[in-house]
Amino acid sequence: MSTLDTARTADTARTADTARTAETAGTTRTAETAETTGPTRTASAADTGARDGAAAAEISGARERIDALDARIIALVRERMAVSARVQQARLGSGGRRVSLSREMEVLAHYRDELGRPGTALAMTLLELSRGRA
Repeated sequence: MSTLDTARTADTARTADTARTAETAGTTRTAETAETTGPTRTASAADTGARDGAAAAEISGARERIDALDARIIALVRERMAVSARVQQARLGSGGRRVSLSREMEVLAHYRDELGRPGTALAMTLLELSRGRA
């Protein structure tokens, strides 16, 4: 198995672990999740902007789910950055350039096609984060 295949296998395992941790975030909080999402607290109607307790509870639950999703997204972005760094090292080690503009254009088009115009901005941010330092 090549070094790249080994890295892919390790990346897949980390992604699955991250997903399992985030799926249980509603019932079991890990130290990583607690740091990312902050302490759990009971939301009052004033905290949520709701006008009654039932709506406040619904909003609070949805916000907890959003916090768990954000933790997963951040973990995946960090993983993407690490994989991108390995790609850049391999490219530079073979005498290539640090950045592949044609590949970046593919990524931009994919995000635009999936998410519309805001997807392009999101892809630009991800690419910027993943390029590393020159």
